[in-house]
Amino acid sequence: MKTRKRRSDRSGRAALRSPGRPPAAQREDRRRFWSAIATGQSSEDAASLAGVSPAVGARWFREAGGMPPAGFASSAKLPSDRYLQFAEREEIALRRAQGLGVREIARQLGRAASTISRELRRNAATRGGGLEYRATTAQWHAERSARRPKPAKLVVNPTLRAYLQERLAGTVVAPDGAAIPGPAVTWKARRHGRRQDRRWAKAWSPEQIARRLRLDFPEDPAMRISHEAIYQALFIQGRGALRRELTACLRSGRALRVPMARTRKRGKAFITPEILISQRPAEVAHRAVPGHWEGDLIIGLGGSAIGTLVERTTRFTMLLHLPPMPGHASGPRVSNGPALAGHGAGAVRDAIARTITTLPAQLRQSLTWDQGSEMARHADLRIDTGLAVYFCDPRSPWQRGTNENTNGLLRQYFPKGTDLTVHDAKSLAAVALALNSRPRKTLGWKTPAEALDELLQSIDKGGR
Repeated sequence: MKTRKRRSDRSGRAALRSPGRPPAAQREDRRRFWSAIATGQSSEDAASLAGVSPAVGARWFREAGGMPPAGFASSAKLPSDRYLQFAEREEIALRRAQGLGVREIARQLGRAASTISRELRRNAATRGGGLEYRATTAQWHAERSARRPKPAKLVVNPTLRAYLQERLAGTVVAPDGAAIPGPAVTWKARRHGRRQDRRWAKAWSPEQIARRLRLDFPEDPAMRISHEAIYQALFIQGRGALRRELTACLRSGRALRVPMARTRKRGKAFITPEILISQRPAEVAHRAVPGHWEGDLIIGLGGSAIGTLVERTTRFTMLLHLPPMPGHASGPRVSNGPALAGHGAGAVRDAIARTITTLPAQLRQSLTWDQGSEMARHADLRIDTGLAVYFCDPRSPWQRGTNENTNGLLRQYFPKGTDLTVHDAKSLAAVALALNSRPRKTLGWKTPAEALDELLQSIDKGGR
């Protein structure tokens, strides 16, 4: 028996699995949604402006990893007039339903008759075996046919992918080369909360990785990738190559891009006007002369703390180990008793003096600190080390911007709300080494360790 040929076979297209409702009708809604996101709106507010439910907007934002798809990005080019647009397809469907012929539709739309004929055949709805023409289905077929899938660079270049993963998610090592695994953290498919441990890794930022490639592989053009391509590989799973859980190795640890808030600290009354930051020499602000440092404490659970020192010119970081004093947590706290948590004025003064005196005198000119009570013995520190100490204005941590930025980097290893006493001096040295081995944009993509080494060599030459 002869098999009857279906009209849909004339489309020249193989059988397709139905996608459900073609998404073409939601394209304008998505465009309005991502335009609102670009202005800083939340996903719920952007959904309201786009005319969809908040749940739909949240799903669009989550599935895209917080990044607008290429077709909806602000940099996306408008479609060429050479191709039929969705509005024209709606006109074709309307006139087709009115019984107009191909040439009449082409004349009214100002298109070639062959364009209309080809559109009616190629992009028709064929699910029922016929050649029915509907605008949304035709738009979906056109967009599907226009795709030019291109494998991501990280998929086809395993050497580049291995380099990226090593610097993003590589193991933190101590100065003697021993691996420091850090706390065991499981991936929860979302950002780890502030009160939880974070995964320890080398944690170079995507921009640091992209820029450092030019220094490490100057003659190999294949070892090039933009930082935006790295972010897309992490956040947009359709890009492949990198697992979504590697977002935990990013500095913020977020699976989506969301704004961050900053806290303010209260000032102390023991600061006198002559040691405020306004009295600091101008050479410190210009970063022209090395040896000027910024310091602070990062506080953890139960009063635990770690001190941080950052050199303004080279961004070289040193961490202060502040273990609890004898008698800490062994009984009820005594009102106005001695500071036993490990970051009292005496302990901080001793830790700074012990650390800063390991450097040549030329590299310990001044220290700028926040107005915290842990620096109440700053006069003794100045006498012991010769280090001039200055203090920021109240509630102005931005005046120590280098140190504030460094503390943000360190929070990846020492999250807020975690017990910092579990980290010994060796672990702190490993984290400091990880930071000092990362290339910095402000240093021309050199590492702080390399910049400090150049300074030390220049000092040695000058002393001879």
